[in-house]
Amino acid sequence: MAHIPRKRFGQNFLHDHNIIYNILSSLQVKPDQHWVEIGPGQGALTEPLLNEGIRLDVIELDRDLVALLKEKFKHQPRLQIHSADALRFDFAALARSRAEQGGSNEKLRVIGNLPYNISTPLMFHLLKSAHCIEDMHFMLQKEVVDRICAGPGSKKYGRLSVMMQYYCDTELLFDVPPESFDPAPKVMSAIVRLVPHQQPPVEVHDVAKLNRVVTEAFSQRRKTLRNSLKKLIPEAEIAALNIDPTLRAEMISLDDFARLSNLLQEELAKLDKPSGMSGGNGQKRKMSLFKSDKVGSSKTQK
Repeated sequence: MAHIPRKRFGQNFLHDHNIIYNILSSLQVKPDQHWVEIGPGQGALTEPLLNEGIRLDVIELDRDLVALLKEKFKHQPRLQIHSADALRFDFAALARSRAEQGGSNEKLRVIGNLPYNISTPLMFHLLKSAHCIEDMHFMLQKEVVDRICAGPGSKKYGRLSVMMQYYCDTELLFDVPPESFDPAPKVMSAIVRLVPHQQPPVEVHDVAKLNRVVTEAFSQRRKTLRNSLKKLIPEAEIAALNIDPTLRAEMISLDDFARLSNLLQEELAKLDKPSGMSGGNGQKRKMSLFKSDKVGSSKTQK
């Protein structure tokens, strides 16, 4: 019996052989590499990947699809099927287990047709294991790919752009039309390549502070920095970094955001000193800063 795509899992199965060929051509697959496929569906990419002689782990949440894949690939010794939620999967542990079983310490290569509703949290979950990932190739909603790859000055540039570019080199490879899937989604898709940096492109003392500044700055896009960041950093201190406080967040580079977050980290470090060294005004400002955490955490990602 054919599998019926389930809306609650965001299932849209790739069936266009030309698109599959284009994806494989862009991957530069080599035998014996360790690949991980997220959301293999009915195996449209799984089979041609295995034909390249790789070792492959696939992660599938839908138990019916897990059963289908186990039957379809039951004679494939280089395939391991995990019935699991990718949002909770330990990718670093997978890399370690492969090495302990006699494999090399080669990093994982990750590929997936990600459900639109979980694509952003899943990518950030994967980045927690960036030290053991060589690269990632994802099929995503084109709007999301455009945001990931956008630069300062673009209306599509936002929190996702800044944070993903802090962690990875980003590249839009090509678009994928709706008719390449069954059922056809209502939006255009695209393939993005993400390559984790060996060294971060900018110096950041605390990534949590970077995320905090970026989230506040983009929480209300039409506001200037002096207004959007006023609960975190005074206008005069923004200007002291040679950053124009009258600009909007979409005009600020990753390097600028890094310097703003480092300033915030330094200011908080000063306020963490014994109360006798920081004074009453410092304590009041510290309370204000921590209140702003709640504001930032409740904003919609942009």
